[in-house]
This record gives sequence, C-alpha cells and structure tokens, in this order.
Amino acid sequence: MNRKQKKMLIRVIAAACLVLILAFVPVTGIWRFALYMIPYLLVGYDILLKAAKGIVRGQVFDENFLMAVATVGAIALGEYREGVAVMLFYQIGELFQSYAVGKSRRSISSLMDMRPDYANVETGGKLEKVDPDEVEVGTVIVVQPGEKVPIDGVVVEGTATLDTVALTGESVPRTARPGTDVLSGCIVLDGVLKIRTAREFGESTVSKILDLVENASSEKSSSENFITRFARYYTPVVCLSALVLALLPPLVRLAAGYGPEWGRWVYRALTFLVISCPCALVISIPLTFFAGIGGASREGVLVKGSNYLEALSKVKTVVFDKTGTMTKGVFEVQGVHHNRLPEGRLIELAALAECASSHPISRSLAAACGEELDRSRVSEIEEIRGEGVTALVDGIRVAAGNRRLMARHHVAGAVDCSHAGTVVHLALDGEYAGHILITDVLKPTTKTAIRRLHGMGIGKTVMLTGDDRRVAEQVAKECGVKAHYGELLPEDKVRMVEQMLREKPSGSMLAFVGDGINDAPVLSRADIGIAMGALGSDAAIEASDVVLMDDDPEKIAKALGIARKCMRIVWQNIIFAIGIKVICLVLGALGYANMWMAIFADVGVMVLAVLNAIRALRTKNL
Repeated sequence: MNRKQKKMLIRVIAAACLVLILAFVPVTGIWRFALYMIPYLLVGYDILLKAAKGIVRGQVFDENFLMAVATVGAIALGEYREGVAVMLFYQIGELFQSYAVGKSRRSISSLMDMRPDYANVETGGKLEKVDPDEVEVGTVIVVQPGEKVPIDGVVVEGTATLDTVALTGESVPRTARPGTDVLSGCIVLDGVLKIRTAREFGESTVSKILDLVENASSEKSSSENFITRFARYYTPVVCLSALVLALLPPLVRLAAGYGPEWGRWVYRALTFLVISCPCALVISIPLTFFAGIGGASREGVLVKGSNYLEALSKVKTVVFDKTGTMTKGVFEVQGVHHNRLPEGRLIELAALAECASSHPISRSLAAACGEELDRSRVSEIEEIRGEGVTALVDGIRVAAGNRRLMARHHVAGAVDCSHAGTVVHLALDGEYAGHILITDVLKPTTKTAIRRLHGMGIGKTVMLTGDDRRVAEQVAKECGVKAHYGELLPEDKVRMVEQMLREKPSGSMLAFVGDGINDAPVLSRADIGIAMGALGSDAAIEASDVVLMDDDPEKIAKALGIARKCMRIVWQNIIFAIGIKVICLVLGALGYANMWMAIFADVGVMVLAVLNAIRALRTKNL
C-alpha cells in the first residue's frame, strides 16, 4: 500500500469511528449537523473539491459531481448519517479500486524490473558503471553474476547461464558462450560475460518491450470506447432524470390539490443519483484489459493494445508460416543426389553462391561446407525472391534454387527428389549438376499447440510455405493442420491470406503467425499479426500486433486463452453492473430503495466488478 492509500485508509477509519460514536451521542439541532460535518468533510473534502473544479472547467457530469450532489442533498434533508455513509463507502470503494490497480501494476513489476540501471565498462583495468544510454554501439561491456544484460550484443568472451524468464516467461536457463547473441533483460546466473554491444540502449530488446507494455493502454478496445461514450451520455441523462423525479411528481400532486411532499421526492431523486453512478463500468472495464495485458506479458506474450486483445478473442482462423514458426528453422544437409561433381565440391559451390543470404537454408549450406567461406571467390550475386540465387563462383556461373529458378534459366534435366525435404537444385554454366536435400524438423510443441487450438474451437488452421508441396504435405500431416499450401512466393502468401479474409465467417478474426522477418507483409495484412520468437527482429515488432517472446507455438493457444478470459470478464462486468443498476434505479424511482441500497448499487457493485476484473491476472492454467 502506497503513501496516498495509507492516508486515505486513515481518513476512512477516522470518519467511520466518528460516525459510530455519533450514533450513540444524543445531540440534536445545529450541534448534530456540526458534529456530522466533521467526518463528512474528513472523508469527502477531496470529492467536493474535484466536483467544484469539474464545474469550473465545464466537465460537470462525472462521479464526483453525482456524489457531491447526492450527499449534500441528503444532508440538506437532515439525513446526516446517510449522507456521510454514502461518501464514506464511496471512498472505501475508491480505496479498494486504487489497491486493485496497484496490484495489477505490481503483477508486471517483474517485467519492469528488467530495465537495467547501469552497464559495466572496463577502463584502465577497472569496471566503471555508466548509464546504458551513454554506451555506444561496438563497446565491450562486462556483465557479472546476478546482473542484467543492459544492451543487446554478442558474447566475445566467457561462458555463463542466462535466466530469460523476464523475456520469455519460461524459467528454463540458457547457455551463452563466445559468438552467442544475447538480448538485454536476461540475468547472468553464473560466470562473467564480455559482450560487444550491437545496438544502442534505446533500440535494445528491453527498451522495446517496456515501450510496448507502457503504451499498450493507448490502443483502446471497442468495449472501452463504448463505455467511454456510454458514460458521456449516461451521466447527463440520469442527472436530468433525477431532476425530473425531484420536481415533476410534487408539481403534479400540487396541481391535483395534494401536498407536494418535496422531501420524499427529493430523497428519491438523490437515491436515484447515487445508484446511477457508473463507477463499476468506468473502472472495471479498463482495469480488466490492463490486467489481461499485464498477465500476458508475464507469460511472454506482448499485446500492443486492448483493441488487439479483444480482436484476439474473436479469432477463428489461424494461418501459420512453416519455417521458423512450426519447424525449428534449423536445416541440415541430408544428402546430395544426381550429382556429376563430388558432393563436397557441389555443397561448396552452393554455399559460396548463397553466402550473401541470411536464409536458414543458406546457413545450413555454410555449416555443411565445414570451413570458413572466402567471399572474394564470389561476385555478381543476384537473389531472386522465392526462387534462389545466381552468382559467379571461381569463374563458374552457379544457379542454386528451386525448379522455378531452373526453368527461368532454361536448365534441362532437373530431377525430383524421392525424399521429402527442401531441395536445392544446382546448375553450373547452364548445365544441371544435381540437387542437395535439406530437411527441417517440427518444434517439440507444434503438435500440442495445433491440438489445443482445435480444442478451443479454432475451425480453420492453415500452413503456408514456400517449400515443395510434398514437404508441405508431410509437415501438415505430421502436425495436424487442416489445410496447407506449398511453393508460395511472399506475394502468394499475401494473396492467400486476403482470400481467406474474404471467406472467413462474419464477426470472426484471422490471425497469421510468422517469424516476423520474411513475413512482415502478411503480418500487416491479417486481422491479427502474431510474430513468434521475434524479439530481435525490428520488422516483427513493427508489423505485428502480438509478439511472442520465444519460439514456443503453444504460446499462441495461451494468448487466445488470455484474450478470451479477459473478454468473458468484461462482458460479465458489463451485464452485472448494468443489470443491477437498472433494477435498483427502478426500485429507487418507485420508492422501494433507500440510500443503503443505493450504496450497494454503487460501491458494492464496483467492488465486486473490480474483484472480478483482477481475475484476468491469473493466466497460468490457460
């Protein structure tokens, strides 16, 4: 509990004690009024002040105005105890709401704690702590046991175990050694690492994560926008209704020759005002989304705004990229077939031709080559998107890619491989020279993730890949997706997603899951773009709406589960709060509800709605 909350708690306790004492003190007249004003002003002076400031600014109709009018009116009618009780319980509700928001914020404090306070830079044989913002790219920093990695970089010396739970939500430690890329926000558990920084602090992973979480509340969901618009019109309407209730029946009675009974009808109008206060909705709905986004962040799922959380709950179609999303994206050369050169020589030529590409297949060829590639032997490199590359290697014109590339260069004799896998065909100086078979494997949790999605009612799961149709068919069959398409260029994937968007059921959403590097156009085009394991990818974070902070496909089902639970709570609160309000408003207008029922309809409903809202923090078993 913070200092402000403690002060409010003291005020509430003091006011409650004074009211309890006054209940047993036999005073009347002006002394009774004066004594009850002490606890009233003690607990409610700030509400009266806020109401006055709102009137001055022209922002009259808010909960402070309603509470001020209702309580001042009750005291004017001589209902001192009820007037003080309304203000007292309202402040108890506000205190409870403040505590609940604080609890939600603390729930993601571990995420915020990843922000590093300093970076160790070695100067003159001594470590100097400097502000991470002052560290330039290429600087070697030292991270000791128990310290956070302050900036993204590459390990140049040392071996250590890293705790990545703040980034991924998973407690499995990872080992870092020379050549390992490390992300800011990790904690070194043992060993000392020397890291050469690859980015400025403001561009590092930890800064991006914190920025995403801190700004998530700026993107409002349609539910939140509805509540904001609802409160804007609702409050003036109920104020006018209360005024009509206070004036019209007495005037009608007066015109009919009866006593107007002003006190009774004004009391009903004041009760009506207290009941009508929309606190439960205005507070609990944003709190639910805030708690949902915070809970998701702890699980390694970054949602850019409550609008995306709401859209995620409506997803009925999930489209996957294959490589790096459903599979590990770690390719290995399995064989060389139909070759007219030694296997080693063919792999070497293919690796040199592909040396300028960052594609996983290119890296697998380089690894299979087994030695450092001399790029000076390569010139005139041309990468043809979705087909392969051509280059001049040792004076030989090399074309390495799929059958489309062979057809482009009019190479005859390209032979299909009898084994499933990615096939790299090679042509040397226009003559077919054989093909290299490269395979990838499913991630361990891919099958489970697909089963969970189907169990959650996802009616359509689709896999898109640029790989051979037979590879696509084998992977699809193995993992259990309902549809698959192979041999697609990046623009083909966009076209397929656009077609599925047109065909999807009305009111449902389509999510595309990709590794975020090559799939930025599709991520942007889908209703919801989900970038997997893409913390190091600027393209992923920019193009996607949801970022999964590790490579686990099961996090997709986790994200959907969190979104659906959040929306269930939102609708529970909307139906509960409006339902109770309507019932109590009718009872209040008919004279069957007094101020104590009004207090329940306002503060009681708000407390119950807030308690329900913070359930969105619990995400472990989703």
